[in-house]
Amino acid sequence: MKKGYWISLYFKIESSENLKKYAETVTPIIKGFGGIPLVRGGEHQTYDGDDFVRTVIWEFPSFQKAIECHNSKEYQAGWNLAKNTTQRHMQVIEGFSIE
Repeated sequence: MKKGYWISLYFKIESSENLKKYAETVTPIIKGFGGIPLVRGGEHQTYDGDDFVRTVIWEFPSFQKAIECHNSKEYQAGWNLAKNTTQRHMQVIEGFSIE
């Protein structure tokens, strides 16, 4: 089974407090769906394209679990804490294997 990934590229964060509340609220929800944080902010170097202020990547046991988590009422309620003060590009992507 192929893994699923959330990739969030943040354009603008108008309230770091709202983003902090969002992260504190949704982290246990995401982990409950099997999510593992791979990238969460940190130093970066942009070589091509837009420079995003923050990048977050979560790995899930499957693409379907990643979709279920995103669409869950619990996650959506958590996202409501930051969505009016945060602009991001977020997508769910199916992983691949060369094995």
